[in-house]
Amino acid sequence: MAGEFRIVASVTDPPTGLSIGQVSARTGLSVHALRFYEREGVLIDPIVRQANGRRVYSEGDVDWLADCIRLRASGMPLAEIRQYAALVRHGAGTEEGRLTILRRHEERLLTQIRGLHDCLDLVTYKIGVYESVLAGDPAVAACEPAITAGD
Repeated sequence: MAGEFRIVASVTDPPTGLSIGQVSARTGLSVHALRFYEREGVLIDPIVRQANGRRVYSEGDVDWLADCIRLRASGMPLAEIRQYAALVRHGAGTEEGRLTILRRHEERLLTQIRGLHDCLDLVTYKIGVYESVLAGDPAVAACEPAITAGD
């Protein structure tokens, strides 16, 4: 699993697949982050290595990393991504566990989105207040006395 590798080509064979640098460029992850993800067991398949030890990634690895990047960007903890990856790695029969992880994360996202909507409502309201003040609406200043005091 984590840290596992297999040799698939000799040093003289041209690499088939993508180098770690190419994957870094395509995903935006640093080479260090790619190695970290490999060590942490976040990838589905062990990374193939050439006889000279160079990693060779597949398009499937890049697709999986893109999913992991989105999950991390949405706030899913690395431990949950690792758990999800382990279930995917085990294959059929783990769908219920995968669904549980994704539903739990979905609920956290929905809660976060609701909170962001509340924040957006406040910002939108304040924009309207300041636009009215700048347009010379004297009624707004009476309704929003803190505009000049400290807003």
